[in-house]
Amino acid sequence: MPRIIAIDYGTKRVGLAVTDELKIIATALDTIHSKDVIEYLKKYCAENNVETFVLGLPKQMDGSASESERHIQGFQNSLRKNFPSIVIKRYDERFTSKMASQSLIDSGASKKDRKNKGLLDSISAVLILQDYLKTI
Repeated sequence: MPRIIAIDYGTKRVGLAVTDELKIIATALDTIHSKDVIEYLKKYCAENNVETFVLGLPKQMDGSASESERHIQGFQNSLRKNFPSIVIKRYDERFTSKMASQSLIDSGASKKDRKNKGLLDSISAVLILQDYLKTI
């Protein structure tokens, strides 16, 4: 059965999360340097059946696009070009970084772990995917 991958795109790092085959559980997949993410996804998709990419949609509090949206649009175009058969869904990612940070605090993570931006990015991707799964 096909999986869904959530992508928390940043110009430096990209957090990735994936569902199980039944699309019940979202788990962190990895955090990749942004220049390497397309190659990483090509390899992953060659080994796993992926039907959808859920790409974070950063918005300001008033609902307008954030400054990072133009970078994400470029990445989305690259996804379309490299994975024409995989559906791309955009999903609101407001507050995911704050929620990821809070979840690390709540889990008792060390101060060092809480400052690990790669860990925060992968947790943000999990939160995006978990929320998206509630809509399907």
